[in-house]
Amino acid sequence: MKETPCTIGTWNVRTLMDNDKTKRPGRRTALVAKELARYNNDIAALCETHFPAEGQLTELGAGYTFFWSGRNIEERREAGVGFAVRSNIVKKLASLPKGVNDRIMTLRLPLKGKHYATLVSVYAPTMTNPEEAKDKFYEELESVIAAVPRVDKLVILGDFNTRVGSDQKTWQGLIGKNGIGNCNSNGLLLLRLCAEKELIITNTMFRLPARNKTSWMHPRSKHWHLIDYLIVRKKRH
Repeated sequence: MKETPCTIGTWNVRTLMDNDKTKRPGRRTALVAKELARYNNDIAALCETHFPAEGQLTELGAGYTFFWSGRNIEERREAGVGFAVRSNIVKKLASLPKGVNDRIMTLRLPLKGKHYATLVSVYAPTMTNPEEAKDKFYEELESVIAAVPRVDKLVILGDFNTRVGSDQKTWQGLIGKNGIGNCNSNGLLLLRLCAEKELIITNTMFRLPARNKTSWMHPRSKHWHLIDYLIVRKKRH
């Protein structure tokens, strides 16, 4: 049987909530699905969805099903995570994606030969969030990682709101030669987690033009930074 590659990615959509006051011609989910189809993306981890509680909906035209995890409807919603999955892949899932909270959601994807990949969609606290919120996020993410079967492939992806920098000597084996800029305090939290759980930040491993490395422009300095990551387990020899 021929293996079919699966293309995955992450997207901070800023919100999936529709606003009746805008002149946007369609639902946000429909527009996101259309873009994912245009880029031939099979599964996307979504950040800042702002949808309440947990739920799902299907965009029949583009062929994607959206899953999300957020805060209760009466609470202020500044985060929210989810997945957009091609609907033909959803049919193959043994179970639907599970929300941990409004910043972490998991999806277990069946692979060839009774193997699985666990995908974790994340939206980490920003630099301006309280330290308690950051510590809580990384504690919860660490628990999620610990619960993933060791035989599963593990992929953690999303907007980490961190800069891990380019100090490959200090963080040897965690980041590659192609990181950008300097590490900040949020970046240290992520790097320490990667060191403890034997994870690799793959974005820093590939040589790409700067415009393809970065994912966010600082609103004041206008400098571009890399804050969205795709992280996997190190291979055991």
